[in-house]
Amino acid sequence: MIAGALIGYFFPHIGQALMPLAEGFIKLIKMMIAPIVFCFVVTGICNAGDLGKAGRIAAKTILYFEIVTTIAILIGLVLGYVFKPGAGMNIDPAALDPAAAAAFAGTATHMGNGADFVLGIIPSTFLSAFAQGDILQILLLAVLTGVALQLLGDRGKSVAGFIGDLSQVLFKVMGIVVRLAPVGVMGAIAFTTAKFGIGTIQRLGALVAVYYLSCAVFVVFVLGIVMRLAGLSLWKFTKYFKDEILIAMGSSSSDAVMPVVMAKLRHLGIKNTTVGLVIPTGYSFNLDGFSIWLSLCVVFIAQATNTPLAMSDLALILGISLLTSKGAHGMPGSAIVVLAATLSAVPALPVVALTVVLAVDKLLGYLRIAVNLLGNCVGAVAIAAWEKDIDMSRARSVLDGDLEFRFDEEENASLNACSSSV
Repeated sequence: MIAGALIGYFFPHIGQALMPLAEGFIKLIKMMIAPIVFCFVVTGICNAGDLGKAGRIAAKTILYFEIVTTIAILIGLVLGYVFKPGAGMNIDPAALDPAAAAAFAGTATHMGNGADFVLGIIPSTFLSAFAQGDILQILLLAVLTGVALQLLGDRGKSVAGFIGDLSQVLFKVMGIVVRLAPVGVMGAIAFTTAKFGIGTIQRLGALVAVYYLSCAVFVVFVLGIVMRLAGLSLWKFTKYFKDEILIAMGSSSSDAVMPVVMAKLRHLGIKNTTVGLVIPTGYSFNLDGFSIWLSLCVVFIAQATNTPLAMSDLALILGISLLTSKGAHGMPGSAIVVLAATLSAVPALPVVALTVVLAVDKLLGYLRIAVNLLGNCVGAVAIAAWEKDIDMSRARSVLDGDLEFRFDEEENASLNACSSSV
């Protein structure tokens, strides 16, 4: 990250030319996510032995995510009104360039309503979900396949065994790819620094400061309380995932670390079924950092354009944000697109005003991704503790540094044990 920042600052032309390093790294990771998630979830359900347990975990996961996401949205709304980062800007929406917002607003109109979101989880064909890399569609197929293999009994063991063996191959490939993470991060940071400059930090500083404060409040008080109730230290837990958080921030993609995160949670002592259901679901349903950003930006735009919001408008924003945030993952320019969709649903707010946020969105995006990732990891611990699917003594030993994590060794040992069990 430091090398990329220095290259981008002192040699901007070279920095902008390094973006393919980041794009290539992300593409290498994304090509592996669909088959890994599918095999991981199918093998986990086959190994669980109790379909009722898998269903119970899924229900608790959705409930937990909705509660935490709602709290995140409320924190953004409340702190936005307390500190008023947009007050005094006096921006006239008519003076803004509508072309900058047109593409995002146009894409937002295709996001659809709640029914469209539910129908979008169902793939057109079995293979189309893998071709598009849609996590929710892949998760649906994996759950259905895992349940079918369970119901087949002995006849499904050979297929389950094959999927377990395939998982070992996929994780071995991933073990090779993750070694390229420093190169990908350097390319992303070099490009960002070269294109937007260090001066980006100086613009819209109030919005940046309030957003960082909002995330800190959420992490310390909400995630901190959840981890305390689970019996673990949030500080040690964050240190355990520091490499993954930094890679996700540097590459601007939490997809880049999903397989490693799942492996490290399993190394922590959480059972396969819980990890396999919670993490992929969380990537679409539990975007805590994004939820804070979304509600805060809506309040900021209202203040910047001197647009008064009634309590009914705030209630509408809360409800819409809970829906639109679920479609954020995996969509190009997703944050701005979802913001456009939210603004479009509130008649009082001008959609064109989202261009005000574009200047610092990249800067906000680093922390947004970090909080999203940490929130999902904490969610896995919370559900595991709720279900008593975590070995607490092992978890404490891992967080204390007594049991070191090694990607290849962990995955091979775990998947071999899983295949033998099947």
